Amino acid sequence: MAVGGQRIGLCGLGTVGSGVVNIFNTHGGLIRQRCGAHLELTHIGARRDNPGCDVGSRRVSRDIFDVVRDPDIDIVVELIGGTTVARTLVEEALEQGKHVVTANKALMAEHGNKLAAMAEERGLALRFEAAVAGGIPVIKTLREALAANSISGIVGIINGTGNFILTEMASAGRSFADVLAEAQALGYAEADPTFDVDGTDAAHKLVILASLAFGVPLDRDGPFTEGIDRVAPVDIDFARELGYCIKHLGIARRQSDGLDLRVHPTLVPATKQIARVDGVLNAVMIEADAVGEIVLTGPGAGSLPTASAVCGDLLDLGRVLSRAPADPIPILGIPTSDLRSLPVVLPGDVTCAWYLRLVVADRPGVMAEITRLLGDSGISIESLIQRPPKADSSHVTVVMLTDTVTGRQIESAVADIAALSALQGGVTTLRVESFEEA
Repeated sequence: MAVGGQRIGLCGLGTVGSGVVNIFNTHGGLIRQRCGAHLELTHIGARRDNPGCDVGSRRVSRDIFDVVRDPDIDIVVELIGGTTVARTLVEEALEQGKHVVTANKALMAEHGNKLAAMAEERGLALRFEAAVAGGIPVIKTLREALAANSISGIVGIINGTGNFILTEMASAGRSFADVLAEAQALGYAEADPTFDVDGTDAAHKLVILASLAFGVPLDRDGPFTEGIDRVAPVDIDFARELGYCIKHLGIARRQSDGLDLRVHPTLVPATKQIARVDGVLNAVMIEADAVGEIVLTGPGAGSLPTASAVCGDLLDLGRVLSRAPADPIPILGIPTSDLRSLPVVLPGDVTCAWYLRLVVADRPGVMAEITRLLGDSGISIESLIQRPPKADSSHVTVVMLTDTVTGRQIESAVADIAALSALQGGVTTLRVESFEEA
């Protein structure tokens, strides 16, 4: 039987907010039964109604701060997005002594250190499962299920829009611009898709995962970031011929000299499980010492999947708050006072294999010169594809996979190759992850 009670105030009635209302309408009894406490959604703050959900007899305020200042509210759910008003809202909620649940990855990545410290100082909960990978419980996995493990690395497809675009380009040979337009028409991409395609959204999420995995402060500016708009259909075709597919990955690894944090398009072996995660799905691969390698896969966005994560946080809080005054698990896995910064490894010092594509004049000595320039930078060629020239062309397309080298070595070699008169256009470079065990 449910004991105690917690009243919830919801701020934001958009895609995710309406999903939360719908879940409470459908599964409210089940939620209360499973958490052993009476969780009730009583107050909603939204500028306008959403026809996608029935708020019933719940109180609705047009000023979201009325929810925060409602003395009857115990838990505030922030689903308005952005980092300005949302930050003020969460800070005021914590100052009012209310627990907070949010799905706001940008807010956590940019201001999470301060917000977590505020919550811990007041003995309050700040939960954010829905901020990363939608309905996949990756935050809970890192904070709880793998708490006894030392995490060595996290690799994830953590932006569904980018994954959809690359999947469609690979399956139908379509251009980036064409698939992006379809993603917008289907509602997978925003009218302004910048954060999805330039890697910003994935970088926000990677920052959160790295903090939980490695006990470091949240650092929005930490990851090296590249988007998917530089991937051409021809690169996808060559990658397939070489036994790879191209995925937009967030990578966080602990190294002896610091943290390797990066977001970029990556060639992944086609046999790897994460390579077979297509469409709008997300996947997070965690490398840990005790459990080994695990992969969590599922919907990374959408009304109900993300609302499911929000409600999961609420259910957890209901369990805890019905029996104790505070959340027993630190906000970021360990107390904020124990977080320790580690240097972020510069892109030039990160080692990996590389994919190079270039178009050069079809004449004797050109490939020998390119090979020499690569060798001067200490780079060996592992695989090579050379297409014959087209009937009306005097140039050929050459694709190479290198051995494992630093970004600085590739940068030096590409600069030398770019100076060749035989080169037509630039040199396309993409990183390669083999995931081989050390």
